[in-house]
Amino acid sequence: MVGAALLLSSCQREEVSRDELGALQDSYRERAFSETESLLSNVTRVAGRVGGTWITAINNDPRSFNRIIAHEDPSSRAVIGILYDFLVDYNGHTREWEPHIASYEIDNDEEADTTEVIFTLRDDLYWTRPGESRDEGVPVGAADVVFWYNEIVGNPEFQLSGYASQFVTMPDGSEERIEVDQLDEQRVRFRYPRLVANPLLASNMTFGPRHVYQPALEEGGVEGVRNLNTVDTDVQGIPSMSSHHIVEYTPGVRVVLERNPHYWDRDENNNSYPYIERIIMKIVPDINAEFLLFKEGQKDSYGVRPEDLSELIEEEDPDYTVYNGGTTLGSSLIGFNQNPNIVSQDKLRWFADKRFRQAMSSLLNRQRVAQQVYRGLAEPAHHFFARPNPYFNEDITLEYTYDPRRATRLLRRMGIRLDNEGLMRDREGVHVEFDMIVGIENNVGVDIANVFADELAQVGITLNVRPIDFQKMVDSLLNSYDWDAALFGLGVNYWPSSGANVWPSSGNLHFWYPLQEEPHTSWEARLDTLYNEGKYTSDREQAQQIYDEFQQILLEELPLIYIVHSYSFLAVRDNWENVRYDTLHGLEQNYLFLK
Repeated sequence: MVGAALLLSSCQREEVSRDELGALQDSYRERAFSETESLLSNVTRVAGRVGGTWITAINNDPRSFNRIIAHEDPSSRAVIGILYDFLVDYNGHTREWEPHIASYEIDNDEEADTTEVIFTLRDDLYWTRPGESRDEGVPVGAADVVFWYNEIVGNPEFQLSGYASQFVTMPDGSEERIEVDQLDEQRVRFRYPRLVANPLLASNMTFGPRHVYQPALEEGGVEGVRNLNTVDTDVQGIPSMSSHHIVEYTPGVRVVLERNPHYWDRDENNNSYPYIERIIMKIVPDINAEFLLFKEGQKDSYGVRPEDLSELIEEEDPDYTVYNGGTTLGSSLIGFNQNPNIVSQDKLRWFADKRFRQAMSSLLNRQRVAQQVYRGLAEPAHHFFARPNPYFNEDITLEYTYDPRRATRLLRRMGIRLDNEGLMRDREGVHVEFDMIVGIENNVGVDIANVFADELAQVGITLNVRPIDFQKMVDSLLNSYDWDAALFGLGVNYWPSSGANVWPSSGNLHFWYPLQEEPHTSWEARLDTLYNEGKYTSDREQAQQIYDEFQQILLEELPLIYIVHSYSFLAVRDNWENVRYDTLHGLEQNYLFLK
């Protein structure tokens, strides 16, 4: 019975009834949970030993080994993100900040209405290249942090997402910058011009080596920095201060990293992490190729898609274990372009009316998406904040769930009705038809879009699904703005004040209408106010009231419509010890070692 369900295409009409499909998926879901293991990332780990090669994969060649370029490209981030560390960590289970490469002190001066955060870097941090001794390396110090904050992230020409987080909105509405200064070789101080509720969120950062980037900036300016560490660079010349060095890049084939023997983090026996000696990132074209590699034993882990799960858990005497990490914290979403400078007047009439967006949410059959696209291994996304968010409120939930009758009533109030041919037309007689872009590499996203298009077609609305190259999609969303609707991911609403360039109306990632000089609508103006009030309210009860209203507005106005939270499964070879995996922290690779 389970196998029959898996043969159904997510964008075809069902060959069985909806009820039969639901029963099949319920059976599949029950097996998925009973025949996989669940591990929390805070289970006890044991001391291991160094050795072994971990084989993983990325789907594209990195575009660059440059910190500045990598923020635009997932494959680049996957490689060079391993070379850097954050100042502090946040434990999603305990909901507490913890020291990482720095300890911290927070001083809130209520009389002066200011906050200071002082970070003290460890004294055993070094920028080293492959094969260098620690003595040959360059000490990591406060000057690296100050340079990166001021000259790189703080330079708007680099267009880095952290730039917006460097500014605080004052009570009079003006903007003042969070300043940083160097106290000594190991200590930096961030000075906030007013009290803030969570200062570590804005000041916590990763950073690059000043001794590499500063000369490039002084000699060549912004372009000089952007031209550093291209894909033609000898990767063995790229310094790391974290767990690994890059030692090889063969275009179209693989990237190889080796453990950094000078890494500061150590186990109870004073052995440094990571235990894995080498990481090989094979460059494979798509997820299907990754799955094949895993089945052939040429990959050590695999993020399991719902359609693959049955095959993996039915394998006789497997040499791997499938772990269930729980539901994903984030969700794919649908947005409608409300930019009056770009969108046609006909479409703007629809997209800018909240009744239209509410109708679209009411026509988004999340349960069907969960059943058909995810084989029952997903839950409808009915909340705005993620559950680990300290201000998540179970009672604030989406009102506009799947209800086609309600959707048609909302549309009728806008003057959109069915004609004699069964097509929805507005008051001007224009047929309601629009395009939706989705990344062509995102098979799941394409399937979701096709399910949505089918539901819209049943009420007389035409949705044209347009799969396009991911980079072209990014350019449309962030630069040219030439899109009607889009299906994409935005990360996780993990913090109430995260998304400094998304939720405020002036943000460059305020997708539906970015870079507004003044809020275009009253509800966006109210969001701006609540967002700023929440950031500077330390009283827990008052902050909860602010963020409750913030969530309610977003779930009423629906500028972005969340779809489902899928369950996350990971298969890992059984020859690895210390496997810790959940959706909060992912797979904690530094602690893995060969049995």
